[in-house]
Amino acid sequence: EAELRKQVQLAITEADLLIFMVDVMSGITDLDNSIAEMLRRTNKKTLLVINKVDNSYRFFDAQEFYKLGFKEVFPISSVNGSGTGDLLDTIVRNLPNTEDKLSDKGNIPRISFVGRPNAGKSTLINTLLGTERNIVTDIPGTTRDAIDTYYKKYGYNFIFVDTAGIRKKSKVQEDLEYYSVIRSIRAIEESDVSLLLLDATEGMRAQDLAIFDIIKKNHNGLIILVNKWDLISKDNTTMKEYTESILAKTAPFKDIPILFISALNKQRIFHILKIIEAVNTNKNKKISTSKLNSYLLPIIKTTPPPIVKDKRVNIKYISQLPSKKSVSFAFFCNRPQYIKDPYKRFLENRIREKYDFTGVPINIIMREK
Repeated sequence: EAELRKQVQLAITEADLLIFMVDVMSGITDLDNSIAEMLRRTNKKTLLVINKVDNSYRFFDAQEFYKLGFKEVFPISSVNGSGTGDLLDTIVRNLPNTEDKLSDKGNIPRISFVGRPNAGKSTLINTLLGTERNIVTDIPGTTRDAIDTYYKKYGYNFIFVDTAGIRKKSKVQEDLEYYSVIRSIRAIEESDVSLLLLDATEGMRAQDLAIFDIIKKNHNGLIILVNKWDLISKDNTTMKEYTESILAKTAPFKDIPILFISALNKQRIFHILKIIEAVNTNKNKKISTSKLNSYLLPIIKTTPPPIVKDKRVNIKYISQLPSKKSVSFAFFCNRPQYIKDPYKRFLENRIREKYDFTGVPINIIMREK
């Protein structure tokens, strides 16, 4: 309850306009009076909205709320929409012109923080921001919805998206958590780069791999953050062994930056910003067709695709596809159906050897020429 009150105060501080909604059926309650007193102290424009006024009797009951002392009062019914038009007109008139600000944010990279419950996602975002933007408790599942936060510090410009922890379907027993998980997955789908937080004390579990697969399936840039590293007993080889264990589970995609951090103790957290920038740059990297062909065709000639059913596959040329969401390379050949995954991984590895695509899944597509 105390943390929720902090978030309410933060929302009031950041708001351009306040809407105080009350219930006509319950009348003025003690809580309504205390909220009204708090809002009057803010000196911000507040619209008093009386909900559930859906007949003439309740319209007369709504007059009681003028006692709260707000000049602009709107009796409405959310169910049938009565009164909402006048309310919307007043809201629009009182809002500042944010059109330019919104258009500027259209091209800002979206960075989602994802993982199992209690991995430290909200703590990490709060630490990076330097404010308690998100509620943090020891209770798993505190975050219920994906929360966007604009981050502009130290020359970096991102939109951070805090998400609810994602558990196995079999362990989700309430509707609220089910929809929280759906919103978390949607946040991944709409992100440019995803930060997968692991709990160092538990390692990379099956559910972490399931989240990893969602990120990879959506072609997002990926960074793995091993949080709570301060709780681990370490020696000179611990970090190396931990890294090898993670990459063995994410294989064949191994070109992933892994950072060992403590969000609570601020250990290495500001290295995250530099890595996010690098991965996002890699995700938007474009290689010209001439460079790809001059580099890859000699390699393909030296190590051609395996012959299948006495059929030889000839790759004619290569081009990077103009996709904003994924990094995809098309290989045009005579028999694309005969090229299997091992050779595709071979081609992907040759591309990674020449060009830096760290943290970015590469999609190899065979097309008939």
